[in-house]
Amino acid sequence: MHAVREAIRSGRLAPDARLPSYRALAVDLGIARNTVAEAYAELVAEGWLTARQGSGTRVAQRAAPPPPVRRAVPSPGRRPVHDLAPSSPDASAFPRAAWVASARRALSAAPSAAFGPGDPRGRVELRRALADYLTRARGVRTDAERIVICAGFAHGLRLLGEILPGTVAVESYGLSFHRDLLKRTVPLVVDERGAVVAGLSGSGAAAVLLTPAHQYPMGGPLHAGRRAEVVDWARATGGLILEDDYDGEFRYDRQPVGALQGLDPERVVYLGSASKSLSPALRLGWMVLPDRLIDDVLAVKGSREFWSGVPDQLTLADFIACGAYERHLRAMRRTYRRRRDHLVDAVTVPVSGIAAGLHAVLDLPAGTETATLLACRRFGVAVDGLSPYRHPDSTMPHRDGLVVGYGTPAEHAFAAALDALCRALPE
Repeated sequence: MHAVREAIRSGRLAPDARLPSYRALAVDLGIARNTVAEAYAELVAEGWLTARQGSGTRVAQRAAPPPPVRRAVPSPGRRPVHDLAPSSPDASAFPRAAWVASARRALSAAPSAAFGPGDPRGRVELRRALADYLTRARGVRTDAERIVICAGFAHGLRLLGEILPGTVAVESYGLSFHRDLLKRTVPLVVDERGAVVAGLSGSGAAAVLLTPAHQYPMGGPLHAGRRAEVVDWARATGGLILEDDYDGEFRYDRQPVGALQGLDPERVVYLGSASKSLSPALRLGWMVLPDRLIDDVLAVKGSREFWSGVPDQLTLADFIACGAYERHLRAMRRTYRRRRDHLVDAVTVPVSGIAAGLHAVLDLPAGTETATLLACRRFGVAVDGLSPYRHPDSTMPHRDGLVVGYGTPAEHAFAAALDALCRALPE
């Protein structure tokens, strides 16, 4: 019976084809005639066959299903040979052995309750480990109860966007998809000292999103005077500061700049993630919240869905607690600093934003950004132009440049990627 179905499905038995009689098929197969009759009857009932007096048993006219409609899938295009796109760490450097060791310890020690519905704030083991690490390494003032685990920075920003009233001020240069997560944004001018926070007065903004440790993508920390100024604004107006500490650990010229949140934990929401320090594939981020926002954020997050996986949370907690996280950061800091130095030495155009992070901005002559991007494509180099980072309502002059991620390539591929980039740059 199964063989007959498959023959009809595949087209080997065409519609209206006549099948052997019960008797003939029973003799050919060496089985009882009644067995063949029962199989034919079942196939008739299923719609594969038809049986009429005098015309025998035939394949039903509509037994064969129509061929599936294949949707056109857009071609991803040719992948670049050299990936210097910003915002990603070296995926090949993920500390697999240390991560597996932490996973084994964490899952062996985890209580059975850890594999139940859980706590929307995130596993307490991770929140405690983060509270200790962020206090010691980033100058954050917190405890485990103020931390909410989320699935990366964008998830945290989306949750905050749901509860923030009104307009959010953002830096004139930044990621467009972060702006899209907020209801309405107004741009702040960015200069060599970071965001010009004096622009908050009269902007009508109820909150401001900043990258104070390393402005993205321009580079450079928010000046100390402006750090104090934006906190004073928040205290005077009841506003809220959203601090995106996306790569604060990777500082090369001196000790990392401490978190802005340490100046006023009740006016600053601190957001961090493992995307730059370990891998964006982990989907692990965290928010350190003012007490007054914790319940509102948890209500928006919900009690079941859109959580980070508990096994990864437990593993990261152990990874931090055993010191493996900071060892990995120290090793990668050396690697990325060496790559940054090679980039600066190799290119013939001005480079900025190099004191920290995993990327640099290459300044280009006015009007050459598009042509340089096309040249990069011809040489198989993936980089970003600076123009798409500019807020559409910004009053800042357009600036031509490339945003180059020197952290992205694997170690063995970096030299070739840098050589291809240099050949694509204008002389």
